[in-house]
Amino acid sequence: MDDKNLMQNLLLLEKGCCDLYLHGAVESATQNVLGAFNSALDDSLSMQGEIFSKMSDKGWYNIPDVEQTKVDQLRQKFATAQG
Repeated sequence: MDDKNLMQNLLLLEKGCCDLYLHGAVESATQNVLGAFNSALDDSLSMQGEIFSKMSDKGWYNIPDVEQTKVDQLRQKFATAQG
């Protein structure tokens, strides 16, 4: 396993942790439990961001440019759906 694959796996695992912590926070019955999940979620989101930044710096996670017309179409679609 090379570094790129390792980082991809770490990113996927961290995204999964974020998902679990978010659901835990939403379902929390007490403020103490909510605080624990929120803290864990914040830490996990921070770690996910760091992994993403490192991958992006190395060119391992490229985000393609989107044409402005596609952005405008989506904006119009959601504006119509809300109205």
